[in-house]
Amino acid sequence: MCRVVQFSMAAIIAVFFVALSFQGARADEKKTFPALETSAGSSAQMHNSAGIKEYDAGKWAEAEKHFSEAVKADEKSAEAHYNLALSLDKLGKHKEATHEFDQALKLAPNNPAIADSEILKKHLARMKKE
Repeated sequence: MCRVVQFSMAAIIAVFFVALSFQGARADEKKTFPALETSAGSSAQMHNSAGIKEYDAGKWAEAEKHFSEAVKADEKSAEAHYNLALSLDKLGKHKEATHEFDQALKLAPNNPAIADSEILKKHLARMKKE
């Protein structure tokens, strides 16, 4: 089961190494990448946390709803965009997932949990080929 990532250096490093360990596009579809926490005390954080619970339980459609609400509440939350992308990927909505991964990277290019994500890189590489 995935663990929720906090914004500590140890957690970011752990996510980086977990993401590096996943290989192959088909293998990625079967694996669950860790979702990321947002800033506390906001509507976006409330929906993001609820989405993480659903995501960790394998309830991708419910997670998508919560992460979508988190994005609506805070359009500048890279973590909410990233988490929405993860749930969209699990639902097979790869075009939408790629768009959300792109948004997450544009909002937080220096966040290694996002910028170094293998699933993000694979989606963006597919986008460049199209």
